[in-house]
Amino acid sequence: MLHLTQTQKLQQRLSPAQVQYLKILQLPVIQLEQKIKDELELNPLLEEGMEMEEEQDERLDMLQDAKVEDATEVPTDEEVAPPERVKESSDDTMDKEIREHSDEEYSWEEFFENNEGSSSTTQYWDEDDGREAPTPATVTFRERISEQIQMLDLTETELLLADAILWNIDDDGYLHADFSELLHDFNLENEIDLSMEAAESVLHKLQRLDPPGIGSRSLRECLLVQLELMPNVSTPRIIALRILREAYESFEKKHFDKLMQELHISQDMLKRAFDVIRTLNPKPGEGDGVVSVNYIIPDFFVHKEDGEFIITLNDRGVPPLRVNRAYKEMLLNQRKRISTETRHFLRQKMEAAKWFIQSIHQRRNTMLAVMHSIVEKQTSWFEKGQGYLRPLIYKDIAEDIEMDISTISRVVNGKYVQTEWGVFELRYFFSEGISTDDGEEVANKEVMAIMKDIIDVEDPRKPLSDQALTKILQDRGFNIARRTVAKYRESMDIPVSRLRKRLV
Repeated sequence: MLHLTQTQKLQQRLSPAQVQYLKILQLPVIQLEQKIKDELELNPLLEEGMEMEEEQDERLDMLQDAKVEDATEVPTDEEVAPPERVKESSDDTMDKEIREHSDEEYSWEEFFENNEGSSSTTQYWDEDDGREAPTPATVTFRERISEQIQMLDLTETELLLADAILWNIDDDGYLHADFSELLHDFNLENEIDLSMEAAESVLHKLQRLDPPGIGSRSLRECLLVQLELMPNVSTPRIIALRILREAYESFEKKHFDKLMQELHISQDMLKRAFDVIRTLNPKPGEGDGVVSVNYIIPDFFVHKEDGEFIITLNDRGVPPLRVNRAYKEMLLNQRKRISTETRHFLRQKMEAAKWFIQSIHQRRNTMLAVMHSIVEKQTSWFEKGQGYLRPLIYKDIAEDIEMDISTISRVVNGKYVQTEWGVFELRYFFSEGISTDDGEEVANKEVMAIMKDIIDVEDPRKPLSDQALTKILQDRGFNIARRTVAKYRESMDIPVSRLRKRLV
């Protein structure tokens, strides 16, 4: 039996124009320029140029037509409206045309088909794939080693194994794959029974090619290969070999006293041996890949002029956009006989062009509003630099400019600003606060900077533990826990005190 019920529910729906605006808002300036190029290629109604230029061209055409009809008659102001009035009239006509067809619905499928091939359907970090400037041809370490392998005195089977090992080496130059499993798979694939001893011999020869240590299975093996290939037979080199072979665990944990006791050497000799080890390359495969240089292009410029901060949006590479006049006239002119299909296509493209232009303008206004609010909240930092950053969260900016937090996140993510103190990511200006004994709140980034300064001047022979760092910071008035100090230290990629110990 059928039952009819009536329910109410609240749903949030985004129009295609809103979706497009949100995607454009999160684009950094480089991706925005590429996005505009894509749209110009895909939408025939969208073109570069100021709207004023279009109306001036229209006025010149009217003047030329009037001169042809009557050389002595000049159009009056009523006949030829000024650019502003013509623009207003043209926009009114366009809006009227859109209103007349407002009852025609456009599905999501039509919207995305209309943007087929456009980068708007993908995330912005995927749009620059294959669009970077061409890089010079280089030879990778795998290609270099492959050429050297051919010069080794190996059998055909051993050459095949060496090639299999080579293509299992990671980008850092290490063979992280299990060697016994690699050999087992190799034997099965080639229907042979190569022994582990013969395979180890092939790996041993491969590791001694250039760069030395390539294909090592551990850091210890990599360093030992490089030490063994050193031409000199100095005492520090011999001690370094003994350290890696006989006391690697103490070396790894930097137990200097234990090393001197086990090897019966002085502190000076231990330091000289460590100096030799420091000259070795811990990642033999690093730095031999294809070079790709990434430059940071700031989205904002902030400078002080006459006591006030001037904020400029970096849109010098963003061209002005307008709707093509010829296609617009074709759509608006009812006397021109065009098929329903063509008219529907032109109307879709006009809608897409208007939405795109409006999204660009709205993006500019939103980004400037967010940047103005950040500068206002962090005025002390922009005036004085490091040491004056205040606690700030997205919610503070959202409440200030009356926008959603997700909008602030889209503006901040991946955007940079050039200031008097350098180029900074917008995320830099957001941080949690830490209370001081005076009742004030200091940004955690400032506490991290202070902590790093303390570590930089510590005694390398007795580095400060996390508990000691906590005590020093608390003595300076920062109410901070030891686990927070450890979290800050790890976020700055600073190792624990034991690994910071050095011989001087």
